Amino acid sequence: MESELAGGRPGRSNARMDNPAPIGVFDSGFGGLSVLRAVRARQPAENLIYCADHAWLPWGERDVSCVRERARVLTTELMGVGAKAVVVACNTATAAAADWLRAESGLPVIAMEPAVKPAAAATRGGIIGVLGTGGTLASARFSALLERYGAGLEVITRPAPELVAAVESGDSAHRRQLVTDAVLPLIERGADVIVLGCTHFPFLRPEIEAIVGPEVAVIDTGSAVARELQRRVISGGLAAPSRNAGTERFWTTGDPQALRSTLHRLWGGGELERMPIPATASRPRQS
Repeated sequence: MESELAGGRPGRSNARMDNPAPIGVFDSGFGGLSVLRAVRARQPAENLIYCADHAWLPWGERDVSCVRERARVLTTELMGVGAKAVVVACNTATAAAADWLRAESGLPVIAMEPAVKPAAAATRGGIIGVLGTGGTLASARFSALLERYGAGLEVITRPAPELVAAVESGDSAHRRQLVTDAVLPLIERGADVIVLGCTHFPFLRPEIEAIVGPEVAVIDTGSAVARELQRRVISGGLAAPSRNAGTERFWTTGDPQALRSTLHRLWGGGELERMPIPATASRPRQS
């Protein structure tokens, strides 16, 4: 396993010098497109590959070993096409696999974590609400964040996997009610900051902000991740020439035809390709 990850998949060549090596971004579904948009805004010259692991969606309710294995599979595929850096655009996968990927891949690996630190700085009343998935909120990484930045604060967590499904399905008829059910209990308990601890949730920001009102701050970490990625790419001498017209490729382990309309709804266009699922990891396991 380790040697495959370190070396990339055999039989695939790295990007040519006149076609700058891409940056890989992955998530269990299309939620990480919120991060990809922030990356594109800061780095217009970079070639980007986005991989959505729809065959195993949702990661947030799966066990740690499953999420780590899927992160390894996707990173290996991205390395196989010459990715020069990888963004783990998923809080659950960050908790399960980010440190391991950094140790094994040899690439710059930029990952997510719920914005507890900026929320602690922003709260006026000392009460913070965090929306996330079960995997993120139950992780040791999240507990460490609370220990480091949550001293003296009341942090109210709310697992909301139903909001992931709402973003993926585009079910607008029930979406506002789902958002209301997730957010209102946090507001009723006095939260004046809401942390979006899943990359799907920024797509629900208009609905969330309409419910919580202007007095409640809504924070996510997509732009912070994009800044860190840009810093790492530049400091590592990996940046594409400024004259390059950056491109995007979109991969899914699901059915591209069935998912194309969702990509267009969330991104505004793009062609969706099927990424092969290795036979050794082809059957999703329920947690």
